[in-house]
Amino acid sequence: MGKLEIIVQNEKDALEAEKFGADQLELVSAIDEGGLTPSYGTIKRVVKSVDIPVMVMIRPHSYSFHYTDLEALAIIEDVQMIRNIGAAGIVFGALTKDNTIDRKLLRSVIDAAGEMDITFHRAFDHVDNVKAAYRTLCDYSNHVTRILTSGGKDEVQRGLSTLQSLMSLQKQLSGPVIMPGGGLNEGNIERIHKELFAEEYHIGSAMRINRKYSERLDDKKMHNLRLLIGE
Repeated sequence: MGKLEIIVQNEKDALEAEKFGADQLELVSAIDEGGLTPSYGTIKRVVKSVDIPVMVMIRPHSYSFHYTDLEALAIIEDVQMIRNIGAAGIVFGALTKDNTIDRKLLRSVIDAAGEMDITFHRAFDHVDNVKAAYRTLCDYSNHVTRILTSGGKDEVQRGLSTLQSLMSLQKQLSGPVIMPGGGLNEGNIERIHKELFAEEYHIGSAMRINRKYSERLDDKKMHNLRLLIGE
């Protein structure tokens, strides 16, 4: 049975996603820019409104995954704020200028996050060597429990072979869970699930009416997707 994480942008989305069967939420703002850190008020409202885990995006800008020292300070303050609100976890990723995992900033984020769960987001798909990056993140697997990835490609269905290799590494090293995300929808999820049998899947606009984030979540699509990956 695959767990289902749904992208939400506000309290209304969160309540609908929980009602329609989501196992977990990824809360973001500025989804057209790939998802940025939401406002304090939005985070607080969403966390208090649902019973399922809320993973909050930590991303101060959309133009790279490299952060300056000043941006890093803001990131740490955001993590501390989210921890105080009581969110289940955060979604974060940072790379060095040579496209490897930014260990220094990741360590600081882990220290600030405390017991919160951490998903390393699709910054992972921009590293030069995904297997080496996975091994790096294994060093932090007590805190970084999953990696959101499309296998180094723009969509999961184009990165299937890499995802299969990463999932083999996951089993071999007992490392972070590989959570496929990017381009998943009702039309391809069944085939992809039969090839990957991933523990968790990440779904965005495909669960919306007309596949637009400006539209509400579609309960029929959610139900159908649940059937395709197993109740």
